Amino acid sequence: MNLDEQEAMAFLRSLFPGGLKDPALISELCPEGWEVSPLFACYHPSPEVRYAESLEFSRNLKNLTFLMSRRKVESAQAPPDEPELTFEEFLAKNPPKDAPLSPEARIHESGELLGLCLWDVFSDNHDVIAADGRIVHLGSFRGSAGTISDFFESFPPMVAADANDGWHMGGCGYMDFYMGTWWVGSRADLSAVYRLIFKRLRAHGADWAYAFPRIHVIDSGPREVDSELAYDPSAAFQREGEQRARAEETAKLRRQLDRDAQAAKRRARTGPPPATVSAYQEVFGRFPQGWPPDPYPEKSEF
Repeated sequence: MNLDEQEAMAFLRSLFPGGLKDPALISELCPEGWEVSPLFACYHPSPEVRYAESLEFSRNLKNLTFLMSRRKVESAQAPPDEPELTFEEFLAKNPPKDAPLSPEARIHESGELLGLCLWDVFSDNHDVIAADGRIVHLGSFRGSAGTISDFFESFPPMVAADANDGWHMGGCGYMDFYMGTWWVGSRADLSAVYRLIFKRLRAHGADWAYAFPRIHVIDSGPREVDSELAYDPSAAFQREGEQRARAEETAKLRRQLDRDAQAAKRRARTGPPPATVSAYQEVFGRFPQGWPPDPYPEKSEF
């Protein structure tokens, strides 16, 4: 059984009575100060990190464009390689911004990072379990991002004191929290943020269950033809053949994804746990339900 929408929001408020933009959170997360904290790199990565991310993005975009063209034209050829920007050329086009942050910008950045980490804990198929045993369900991947965004904005939104802050603080939407830390998570160790969240969960008698990430396939093929339409035996035979071929291809893909998931679980059991799991273990003194992942084969859910 899940908490309803109002109860889930009340639960978030009980964890963070001052909201995510509470100035006290900066002192708790980084007593030495936001600008000198390792977490600062999440929003202000070094030029080297920015350059590496730019190269990765452009290469992935190029590969995706090529794959999409191959799906349309089987004989499509890979586009000729274009010279990538050198580090010096990248810096010339993307000079670093050294303007000091205002107090409002510091609070906004630290609060948003906390919201991203909340998505990692409350969403991503994991379960936060309230003291009464009910699940604190914030919604789907997108829905939970919207709930966190509403919570972030439920306290008076901040407006940038001057344009040199380099950060828009007029309000956040669900897209600001969608998929959590998938983009900034590689820029810094987020363990301190996860520990803060789990400490508050533990103080409220709550618990957490981990879900190992995996991909599922849902067949969203064409629906049945309206029975009132004229029946065409030839078209029906062709349609049935296409449906069988699609079902066989879908089943094959599901089996491959099942094998990939089990292989990933076996690798995970021999390596370090995710940062969320490690933070939970530090706070609760044990691993959460769901870790380590079950090494035995599972049946596909679809």
